[in-house]
Amino acid sequence: MPPGAGVFHQPRSSRCRFAAAGVEAFGPLPYRATMVTIASWNINSVRLRLPLVERLLAEERPDVLCLQEIKTIDQTFPAKALAAMGYPHQVVHGQKGYHGVATISRIPLREIARHDWQDNGEARHVGVELLGPGQGVVLENVYVPAGGDVPDRALNPKFGQKLDFLERMTRWADALERPTVIVGDFNIAPLECDVWNHRQLLQVVSHTPIEIEALQRFSDAHGWADIGREQIRAPDRCYTWWSYRSPDWRKNDRGRRLDHVWASPELSATVRTHRVLEPARDWARPSDHVPLLTEFAL
Repeated sequence: MPPGAGVFHQPRSSRCRFAAAGVEAFGPLPYRATMVTIASWNINSVRLRLPLVERLLAEERPDVLCLQEIKTIDQTFPAKALAAMGYPHQVVHGQKGYHGVATISRIPLREIARHDWQDNGEARHVGVELLGPGQGVVLENVYVPAGGDVPDRALNPKFGQKLDFLERMTRWADALERPTVIVGDFNIAPLECDVWNHRQLLQVVSHTPIEIEALQRFSDAHGWADIGREQIRAPDRCYTWWSYRSPDWRKNDRGRRLDHVWASPELSATVRTHRVLEPARDWARPSDHVPLLTEFAL
């Protein structure tokens, strides 16, 4: 095991089955020479940071963009502005002032699910099926709760809610039978090298052993491939979040890898590139997270 890799592991087996194509479990995904780029970004208020979203779309032109923490209801989501940029296919699961997720696309898609893994009505998930390039692939967009500040469910109900969210998500993953990509802000940095200081953060929510164990169970339930760490190998530096509290985020570099792209093993073989758009942390009025961009040959 490379130094700094930690105990988090990525199993390769899965019960995924391509029913429509007639390919049994463990079979390869039929190659289609169509490149599809999926971006994921915790934008921390889409209305406040619409110029940043527009800049990302103009400069990177992803086929699909999954946003988390949009902090707006469906009716005030900037649908027209984003459609005008060439993203008319939109699925929004919003909430006033907090949370919320949205998936927007240049290619056709349809909504297939809104899971309440928080079990309290918060808008933290939306699932879609791609209908154009990559037809049949399921794309799940999730915003896992942060979990508060104290890693003890007896003292901090928010931490217990986070663990319960992950447990419900794990039961869902255990039943998956379709090729699936799940992206979003997991609010967990699982590997030692996914944080700026492993020892110092062991008791800090997002990197505690109990959260990492819960995320490992989710990984094992479907045999997910962690695309970030397949493409940027541990122990290489890879962060997606830097606190606003740091006066000079780049100099101090106290980052964590909280944002993820995971895929069914069959789909992981189709990944061509994966990038962390770190310069976005320097954009005007930035989110504390940066976008991820993953290119698939679907």
